[in-house]
This record gives sequence, C-alpha cells and structure tokens, in this order.
Amino acid sequence: LAIVVRIRGLIGVPPKQRKILQLLRLRQINTAVLIKVNKSTLKMLRLVEPYIAYGYPNLKTVRELVYKRGYFKVNKQRVPLTDNSIIDKALGSFGIQSVEDLIHELVTVGPNFTRCSNFLWPFKLNSPRGGFSYKKTHFVEGGDAGNREEYINSLIRRMN
Repeated sequence: LAIVVRIRGLIGVPPKQRKILQLLRLRQINTAVLIKVNKSTLKMLRLVEPYIAYGYPNLKTVRELVYKRGYFKVNKQRVPLTDNSIIDKALGSFGIQSVEDLIHELVTVGPNFTRCSNFLWPFKLNSPRGGFSYKKTHFVEGGDAGNREEYINSLIRRMN
C-alpha cells in the first residue's frame, strides 16, 4: 500500500507524465490517492516523481484520512461519509459493510482493494502547515518530491 500526493501544478508537465497523473486520479494539486504497490505502479511513480510525494502510510494515517476527508463515488457524484448504509449498498456484496471494513480492506490490500479504492473519491487535502521545504527537488536532497517512505505520515498529518 502506498499513498500518493500531488505536490506540483499542471503547467509545464509533459504529455506522458500528465497522462500517468490522470491514470492515478491526481488531477489537482494537493490531492491524494491510495494505490497498490506492484511493478507497473512503481514504474508509473518513478516517471512522475518530480510532481508527487509518496510513501507507505500506517493504519492511523489511513483511518484519519478516511474519516476526515473520505468522500464516496455514488452515481459519479461526490457523496460525504455520513453512515454505513452507503458502503453497504455499494460494497456489501463483497463483505464490506462499514467504514472500518473499508479501512481494513485498504490497509491490508485485500482482494477487493481496487474496488474500495475506486469507491473513494481522491482525498482533497490542504497545503501543509509550515509549508513545503522545496517542491522541485527530491526528498533525499532535502526537497519534497519523490519517495519518502514512512515520513509520508507526518506530511499527511500536516495536510489533513
């Protein structure tokens, strides 16, 4: 499981990278999505690394995101998280009745992870409290872009 946050805008992004960001559902700055890590997604992340920050979130981070910023896709509309009946209606046939079931499926990357992830609208976050250090350089070089592994949790907390 990885969480991907778009940290740079859309001006000057090459067509191939723009398409990858669209496939990852990162159309806006400061949006985040949960994805399954495999060979193909890692290649995609590597190509769009200058425009995103990503890492491996813990249970607490995912739970906070879903409860605070969780919106569901129902009939192509953005529906707020109000009660479990929405989840039961959409994902009940896969054994997911409540928000906690949904979070468990996401964190453990279960067999219905893709359905659950697509059922969630991309998380719209704020810009981080305290700001970014430097968006244009990689995290390893003291910037913000690229893979930040476990340190993504502190960034998400600042943006939530």
